[in-house]
Amino acid sequence: MAGPKSSKSSSPSDKSVAVSTLWKSYTQQTPDRLKLIDAFLAFIVLSGVMQFMYCVLVTNFPFNAFLSGFASSVGQFVLTASLRAQVNPQNSSEFKEVSPERAFADFALGSIVLHFFVFNFLG
Repeated sequence: MAGPKSSKSSSPSDKSVAVSTLWKSYTQQTPDRLKLIDAFLAFIVLSGVMQFMYCVLVTNFPFNAFLSGFASSVGQFVLTASLRAQVNPQNSSEFKEVSPERAFADFALGSIVLHFFVFNFLG
């Protein structure tokens, strides 16, 4: 039988302190290159959410257009997250053979191929 639940819960001020500490640590310790990639990731997520909301709330008439746009957002997010993982200095032990320039070239080539297929799917 489970014991009694603790009546002690975290207050909203504890959560705001945790969030502010996290944000302060992020702004101080994260390199500018990774912050730029994170901003692009946030833009991609916002773009995908807006496309999905438009499809749900307004219309999905050219369904291929919705699928292409949403697949483009998801694919670009995956490619950008991979780029972030490869150029992160803390992951240099995992990607010993991959230089930041090589990671960006892979990202650019993958993006070109992705958008070629997306454009092709539009018809």
